[in-house]
Amino acid sequence: MATSEESAFWTIFSYLIAGLLLWGGVGLLADHLLKTHFLTLLGMAAGMAASLYLIWLRFVKAK
Repeated sequence: MATSEESAFWTIFSYLIAGLLLWGGVGLLADHLLKTHFLTLLGMAAGMAASLYLIWLRFVKAK
């Protein structure tokens, strides 16, 4: 059975990966449609920032 610390680790890890993939993908699509080369990086940065904010809301502020 998983401990709550192990569960928290995997939740945080999945938030970080999901943020990068989701918003990086949105940026990649926008790059393709707008014929630019920088929106993927901006999307990944936005995804990381959103992920860190969600982690802060769930694990830091909740205590």
